[in-house]
Amino acid sequence: MKYAALFLYVIVCIIHLRASYADDRTARARTKPFLLLLLLVYYLLAADHPDGLLVLALFTSWLGDILLIPKGHHWFACGGISFMFSHLFFVLVYQRQIDLHTVSLPAVLIPALIYTGISLAVILAVKNTTPKKMILPMYFYLLCNSAMNVFAYLQMLSVHTVGSCVSYAGAVMFFISDCTLFLVRYYNKPEIIYRKHFTVMLAYLLGEFLIVEGILLMKG
Repeated sequence: MKYAALFLYVIVCIIHLRASYADDRTARARTKPFLLLLLLVYYLLAADHPDGLLVLALFTSWLGDILLIPKGHHWFACGGISFMFSHLFFVLVYQRQIDLHTVSLPAVLIPALIYTGISLAVILAVKNTTPKKMILPMYFYLLCNSAMNVFAYLQMLSVHTVGSCVSYAGAVMFFISDCTLFLVRYYNKPEIIYRKHFTVMLAYLLGEFLIVEGILLMKG
């Protein structure tokens, strides 16, 4: 059954990505509600003992997807709040695997500074074409994603397995997706991102899958 769920996830992802490539907003809106829902079903079927925190992370990601479908800054903000909770739940999943005795201060500060700098660069790039009330919330959101990435990185340093590396790669893809989304939505030249929402969703869907698959590998 888990492979059937994974197969359906891949098929719906392909359909959604084709719609994104063609910039077909209607088709994207029709397929988007099923993406994370199918990934969640796959995880529940594949895990011997599903992690409630990971389930919440996937659920809030799914809810964020739903809230981002309508147009408007209000819906965009609501979707961002849901995704912030998703990052928080991912952090809680990762932190249980982190051995603080093996983590040095530079191992925390260096990636934190890199992610913070990239987030700031994205915000500065869209600052002049973004409603002022959105600037700080958007930067805070990227910092939340950055924190999730740092915790995934620290987990990788603490747990030397293929699964922890795969999960961190997924976190990186999630971060890339959010950065490109902000550029597509608010940068004055959104065409700087290849096929706009296609790139955003490709990185996002791959990122969420790799996070889940990495955690499954770690538990296997």
